[in-house]
Amino acid sequence: MYAQAALRYQQVQTSTSTPGEILLALYEGLFRFLKGSKLCFENKQLVRGRELLLKSHAIISELLLALDHPKAPELCAQLEAIYEYCLSQILQANLKTDANLIGDILRVLTPLRDAWVEAVPEALRQSNQSGALKNAG
Repeated sequence: MYAQAALRYQQVQTSTSTPGEILLALYEGLFRFLKGSKLCFENKQLVRGRELLLKSHAIISELLLALDHPKAPELCAQLEAIYEYCLSQILQANLKTDANLIGDILRVLTPLRDAWVEAVPEALRQSNQSGALKNAG
């Protein structure tokens, strides 16, 4: 019963979230899974570490698929290269159960996450302000 309620809440939250908010949620989950995997590998909990890496892989794959190349070709090309590098490192970390490789992924993605954390709320503020101006005029 509670699981169904939680699932419904997630569905409503996702359907009412902006693309930027969804992006931030994906990055939040990605970092949670990467950090958890790194910790598991360091503590020799290899099965759980691999499970978390697979979740990380799925999120990065989604981020890669969501790139809108016609809208921003240069930015998308740069993000694609970063995401493909991270996917490659995840595969290597999984094969070698190497926590250091996960640390490398976190170092590469941290500036991106930090930029999104700053940019998304600013874009929402600007969007709301322009919407308010349109409604006032």
